[in-house]
Amino acid sequence: MLYWVTIRLNSMQVPMLFVYLLILVPISLGLAYFDAPALWVFVTAAAAIIPLAEWLRRATEQLTGRVGTAIGGLLNITFGNMAELILAIVVLLSGNIEVVKATITGSILGNGLLGLGLAILVGSWRQPTQTFKRERAGLLGSLLVLSVIALLLPAIFDLTERRVISASQVALPDERFSLGAAVVLIVAYGANLVYTLVTHRDIFATDEPTTDEPPGEAKWSLARSLIVLVCATAAVALEAELVSDALEVTAGTLGLSPFFMGVIILPLVGNATEYVTAIYFARQNQMDLVVGITVGATIQMALFTAPLLVLISYALAHPMDLVFANPLELAAIVGVTAAVSTITQDGKTTWFEGVLLLVVYALLALAFFFVTP
Repeated sequence: MLYWVTIRLNSMQVPMLFVYLLILVPISLGLAYFDAPALWVFVTAAAAIIPLAEWLRRATEQLTGRVGTAIGGLLNITFGNMAELILAIVVLLSGNIEVVKATITGSILGNGLLGLGLAILVGSWRQPTQTFKRERAGLLGSLLVLSVIALLLPAIFDLTERRVISASQVALPDERFSLGAAVVLIVAYGANLVYTLVTHRDIFATDEPTTDEPPGEAKWSLARSLIVLVCATAAVALEAELVSDALEVTAGTLGLSPFFMGVIILPLVGNATEYVTAIYFARQNQMDLVVGITVGATIQMALFTAPLLVLISYALAHPMDLVFANPLELAAIVGVTAAVSTITQDGKTTWFEGVLLLVVYALLALAFFFVTP
């Protein structure tokens, strides 16, 4: 599945919109340098991350085409959500651990409900149904259930421990359990890579031609790919620091909680290019790719990015566990799994199913807006 998605994504050229939007990088840096209002800095820096994420994605895909499917799959996992990962790391360094956890929840909601819902709505608006292979959706559904179990267990462990020892003593067991769980989940995701890229690659291969480049598009050289990757990563780190520094002031200015900013606003910034890509392929009636991108990104967040953040947090001396203290976050994650599994189980979608996914996302966003973090 990952190999198939990677090759098909390589056929897309970088839209000129993402080239023009790069002007936001110097604008945001200039605003920060001249001490402009935090809201202006936050908006321009957050918007600047969107085109940078697209360039990161493109450079990674070009490298993937040169190093082979196994290493390429690892590159896609490592750099596919690099913008979002960097943003989370910078927020983690600022000490806003609960906001980082909120971004994990928000990414799962955004990819599974908003991204998939928009793609289904746009793709099937003028046709009765769109179809995709149930075998691929079945594997993704199984991994999605595993993701939910993995994210529920630390909270259940925390609740169990609180019945035995005091709340002040439960932090260390939570951290140790989350650390062990993070290692197990990354191993599980690695096994998934082996399954989809090596042992059962034929099951997930597409019947359409995937190796031809579109006319007029030249492959990037290795040097160009590496330069773009390094420069885009550095720029994302700068913009992420601006976003993190302006987060709390912006939240206060807008009358929003940092928790809401983490669960709704920041994931929208980090995942915007995935939403655009999913809508693009939905308009091309390639729903296998749409499901692979949106549901696959949801699984990647739960089974790889979130555990990786736990490991990174220890390396940065800012330990983070996987305990979601807000019950609404757990209910939302379970809701995503139920909604996505219901929509994808029959191998076809209609525009109204897209509307239903968007309704669920809107209701959850409304709940997070009013909830006390």
